[in-house]
Amino acid sequence: MPELEYLTRVTDILNRIHETQKDKIDSAAKQFAETIASGGRVYLFGSGHSVIPVLDIFPRYGSFIGFYPIYDPRLMWFNVVGPGGARELLWLEQCEGYAKVILSSYDLTAQDSLLVFSHGGLNAAPIEMAIEAGKHGVRVVSVSSHSNFRQAAAKHSSGKKLPDVSDIAIDNCVPPEDALIAADGIPERYAAGSTVAAVSIAMTLVAETGQRLVSRGLRPSTFVSPNVGLPPNHNESVFREYMRNVLRGSGEKPVAA
Repeated sequence: MPELEYLTRVTDILNRIHETQKDKIDSAAKQFAETIASGGRVYLFGSGHSVIPVLDIFPRYGSFIGFYPIYDPRLMWFNVVGPGGARELLWLEQCEGYAKVILSSYDLTAQDSLLVFSHGGLNAAPIEMAIEAGKHGVRVVSVSSHSNFRQAAAKHSSGKKLPDVSDIAIDNCVPPEDALIAADGIPERYAAGSTVAAVSIAMTLVAETGQRLVSRGLRPSTFVSPNVGLPPNHNESVFREYMRNVLRGSGEKPVAA
């Protein structure tokens, strides 16, 4: 049945990620833990559907302060056509120079890291986000399709693709087309795989980074489900700490456990 075929395909992708990308994921988690432990920030960026793993990292139950999403509503569709629609977003994320404007609102330092999601890894927004961050000494981790990297021509004027401008380039192991399921007699495929892959990699990075911080004797300020049984004001204290850090203009080290 088609739904079982999709689950089989996605499971195969996740298995390939585990088999081929675990060393890169481990290196990225080590980098992120060092960033957060030193008082730096792990910035997060994605545009279009690649904003989904960013949304799922922080604020999200089970994640913690140290991760700082970079959101631009013009690169996140909330309509299909018209203002905030997909056509406008798909045009804007290919416009060179826009990412630099976005980053002008952020105080990047060499203490920081950046995690960029982009399935195709060809558009200007994610590539220039990585390039501009690198100019500040920020170490860049990317998640994209390396199959697409190998077969697609560069679209950016630099001739670069996202893995080219990343310190650690993680392969989402999803085919370039993204959609996984074929139907007889129909050229189009259905049901994308990159979101499941990207969110799985994102949560693995959160888990590994958290464990590394605790092994250092630190206790990250973690956003938790109300079902956990912690004091009812716990999450509000996390929000307050996050706000203090944002207003302060620099990160704050996690407290000792």
